[in-house]
Amino acid sequence: MDTTTSNGTIIPAAAATLQLHSIIPENPIAAMELPLPSFLRLKRHCFGSCAPGEFPLASCPSIVLHLLTTCDLDPRDLAKLEATCSFFRKPANFSPDLDLSISEVAALDICQKRAIFKRMGEEEERQELKRKCGGSWKLVLRFLLAGELGSRREKSQALAGPGHSIAVTSKGVVYSFGSNGSGQLGQGTAEDTWQPRPIRSLNGIRIIQAAIGADRTMLVSDAGEVYACGKDFFSEGGESKIITTPQRVKSLTEIFVVQAAIGNHFTAVLSREGRVYTLSWGKDERLGHGTDHKCVLPHPLLGALENIPVVQISAGFCYLLALACQPTGMSVYSVGCGLGGKLGHGSEASEKQPRLIEQFSVLNMEPVVVSAGAWHAAVVGRDGRVCTWGWGRFGCLGHGTVEPELAPKVVEGLKDVKAVHVATGDYTTFVVSDDGLVYSFGSGEFANLGQGDVDENTLTPKLISSLRERVVHVSLTNSVSWAGHTFAMTESGTVYAFGTGDRGQLGVELSDDVTERAEPEKVVGLDLS
Repeated sequence: MDTTTSNGTIIPAAAATLQLHSIIPENPIAAMELPLPSFLRLKRHCFGSCAPGEFPLASCPSIVLHLLTTCDLDPRDLAKLEATCSFFRKPANFSPDLDLSISEVAALDICQKRAIFKRMGEEEERQELKRKCGGSWKLVLRFLLAGELGSRREKSQALAGPGHSIAVTSKGVVYSFGSNGSGQLGQGTAEDTWQPRPIRSLNGIRIIQAAIGADRTMLVSDAGEVYACGKDFFSEGGESKIITTPQRVKSLTEIFVVQAAIGNHFTAVLSREGRVYTLSWGKDERLGHGTDHKCVLPHPLLGALENIPVVQISAGFCYLLALACQPTGMSVYSVGCGLGGKLGHGSEASEKQPRLIEQFSVLNMEPVVVSAGAWHAAVVGRDGRVCTWGWGRFGCLGHGTVEPELAPKVVEGLKDVKAVHVATGDYTTFVVSDDGLVYSFGSGEFANLGQGDVDENTLTPKLISSLRERVVHVSLTNSVSWAGHTFAMTESGTVYAFGTGDRGQLGVELSDDVTERAEPEKVVGLDLS
């Protein structure tokens, strides 16, 4: 039987086997069991009368709550229900707060399904996050979902690093393969391997996000702990030790980390509360703080982002992008080296503290995904448009030229495509559409564009026709010192690989006279479903 809200929205009745909220009456559907002649079967309203056959949802909101929390409704959906129907604005009389509306309770229930939210044991922590996000559980839910979208947190992911590869399953198991001269595979040795193998030392630890850089790997657990292997850049004194099994980063033990990002001269981490911390060493760029360049302790970004929660970070060669979440919408901040215009502020000036990229307001675009390549950057808007900016060499911006862009510019070659994901590397860009198609443009060296044996540069977006399954995520090498390779992961969890593979980073053993693979092919032995 259908039930209808006061604004005409139809909500399907719940099946008897559904697990409903804990305060459901003993027999909530008894009123529905009375047969009615067809001519008396009227539409059911939230505030139904006591007439036989009427089912007043107001007397049993648990069924509605169950539907709201199991039908993949997002915060905007919940907000629309509350705005258009008085039933959803009234107190739900559910714990933990009897004064919360039913849509607020639904948002809180959905938040509680997230691993990082579950770890918030203290009510004070949850209330502080709620305050920081704007005072609503719907806004907290938006904050959590935005973080998952940007970095695939708690979801399966395949990451193409500089010479080595990392894959994480949705259950938190980590596989590694490829170059291993510094122990970056975490397998307890320094030997290369082409076959994907689980990191046994992480048994019992659920990894929800990974980051990879030259000769190092960082892994984030659902408990907010960060593990690293490869070259050790986190020890006092800057000693470059080699760690062959993942070890917890001691300097980050006081921070509940949900995402890590690795640039060439720095590392950045994002806390559960949305605060960004940076660590830098060896070079002049000190992102967001004025400490000594050899300092390996995390320092929070100062300035504009001190009181604005961030949901995603992305690191380029010498700069950082941060996607911030405010009640009014999403925005992007940048900090670091500005050469080539990659900070997006209309000039090549560097920024020592985060600065808002104002061009998105001019374009009337709300960013939802950011990607910092080595020398250029890209964003996907909520409406599916794609913007790129920075160095334009080899056509990596997709605008049909090799000229730089000092501020975000919409890629006109994708005007008929609704994008959901973008990935950038060293002068190479990939875009995934909402129907699972993949477009690439930029440098064609090392067969990294997936366009076959042609090594020519592509100045405008071109469809990768050989990828016939629905793709949901792309990762490519983001380093100037390694030949690149690329992963495309499908909706079913199959991973396709192409590009350079001479160190086993494609998950296949190539013959002696072959160093790359031009056509995407499945990675055997790696199931991310």
